[in-house]
Amino acid sequence: MIFLNSKKRLATLLLILFFGIIIFILDLGATGLVDETPPLFAAAARAMSGSGDWLTPKVNGMFRFDKPPLIYWLMGFFYSLPKNEIWDTLGTISARLPSALGSLFLMLMIGDTLFCWPQKGDRQFFTPIVASLAFSLSPLIIIWSRTAVSDALFTGTLGISLLLFWRRMASENDDQCISAWIFLGLAILTKGPVAIVLVTLTISSFLIIQKDWKSFLFKIKLKKGLFITILIGLPWYVLELIKEGKPFWDSFFGYHNFQRYTSVVNNHTEPFWFFLFIMIIASLPFTPFLFHGIFKAFKDLLHSFKESCTASETLNIFSLCWLTSVLIFFSISATKLPSYWLPAIPAAAILISNSFINLKIPNKTYFCLWIFNILILFGVSSAFFFSNIWLSSINDPEMPNLASELISSGIIFKARLFFCSFTILALTLLCLKSKNIFLYLQILLLIGQPFLMSPIRKLADTSRQLPLRKISKLILDIREGGETLAMIGIRKPSLHFYSRQIVFYEPNSRQGLINLSERLNFDRRVNYEDEPNYQYKSLLVVIDDYSSRSPRWSKINHQKIGEYGIYKLWRIKKGDLNKYSDFLVKNGYKSDWKIRKVEKF
Repeated sequence: MIFLNSKKRLATLLLILFFGIIIFILDLGATGLVDETPPLFAAAARAMSGSGDWLTPKVNGMFRFDKPPLIYWLMGFFYSLPKNEIWDTLGTISARLPSALGSLFLMLMIGDTLFCWPQKGDRQFFTPIVASLAFSLSPLIIIWSRTAVSDALFTGTLGISLLLFWRRMASENDDQCISAWIFLGLAILTKGPVAIVLVTLTISSFLIIQKDWKSFLFKIKLKKGLFITILIGLPWYVLELIKEGKPFWDSFFGYHNFQRYTSVVNNHTEPFWFFLFIMIIASLPFTPFLFHGIFKAFKDLLHSFKESCTASETLNIFSLCWLTSVLIFFSISATKLPSYWLPAIPAAAILISNSFINLKIPNKTYFCLWIFNILILFGVSSAFFFSNIWLSSINDPEMPNLASELISSGIIFKARLFFCSFTILALTLLCLKSKNIFLYLQILLLIGQPFLMSPIRKLADTSRQLPLRKISKLILDIREGGETLAMIGIRKPSLHFYSRQIVFYEPNSRQGLINLSERLNFDRRVNYEDEPNYQYKSLLVVIDDYSSRSPRWSKINHQKIGEYGIYKLWRIKKGDLNKYSDFLVKNGYKSDWKIRKVEKF
């Protein structure tokens, strides 16, 4: 390990920390939770905090076994802090902080690793910053690091673990590598067995191509490390299996792990090459440099077969093994989601910095890559200049006025101005043959975060989530006698999160109407905060505008109480609901709510 001036190292990390706070923490709680998955995570965490049951995640009175508990524990910890509802008025800071902090710590680890182990030709101050920004400015990282789900936390724990493993193998000191195994245990508590699979694939493929693989394997203390990882990662699974038994086994291992990998779940089917496409998107606008970095790492790999290199010079080869392991493993998976690519983005960032190291002026490759990159930026700029063409094609029933709101808010104009300036600056710096053009453009992208992303988030929140928050507040104000609450048509788990009530979700079909009538009598869920009065004469129904016009629901006598956005709040007498339900049953229609469906809420 090369330790240079500790003050310079500290200054580098502080600068990276400052950049990370702008990207991940700034305005973190300014908007509400985006349906539909984040409110489920947040509601489960808040239920843990409120009920005191920190073992079993529950949402809307139902078990939620789709993810292990670390993300819920961290969210729940923040929800449990004193005066949480004062400093976290929307409940979103507590829900998003674990994701943001996971990405922030990984960003720091990437920068510190490249500072302490500079690669051949490295520019020690610039390269760690370029690599950390290449990670944090990835469009996928920006989105998921501010989203209250487990993907960013998993990427953080897994990425830190892999970097610590490599640091131990590259180190000449006989220090311990316990921390790498600890973070692997935390990754298992975040996402499950997939953490072990990805670490095993990455380290195994790296060791196979190393001549001195036995000494590397010895350094990571396999037996002792596995014991530590099992000690951290396994107890919750055992306790949950003892407590809940088959439902936990079938849901978590059977459905969310085995079935997701071997068959298509929730229509998330994609072609085998899907993640090659996602890899291109995830590194924009600097994707050409990722491919150049991969090419250079592959050349280093071939060179290592002929001529041995020191362990500290293998970071790019290790990153290539890392990225390839994620690519192959998830390409084989039957179910494919863009978020599955997140664990590969730290490796991609290091490979992008590898391109930064190797580009020389006036090398032909240097100019070709930058010309290709400028063409990408020109394409993005052109897309915003001709936005009238594609804006008209936006058809989101939950945000019917989105196109006009985008124009009137000035966001489209700002995007045109920003990307046009970005393209011109890139072209100018290329003509000036600037050595640090990469870093300068990354800093401009960094500035663009509050300039562009903040108003986009706020506009989406105002159009999509604010009506649900307002209708939730109205429910709390006018609810009488512990009325039960139902949502018909468009299903939004944020209604449960903001209203803090048990919500019965049903489609606007005939079966949905019969289901609701039966469930009010037989599906008696318990809420840790305020249990519904299932015997009360009336219920509250949130129904979207499209469903309210359907003959099945418009025929039922109802009292109109309020309307926000596309959502209406009705009060319906149970007698009227049951009467119409009986009529439909007599005409041959049947309920289907008893059929077990995974991932319902």
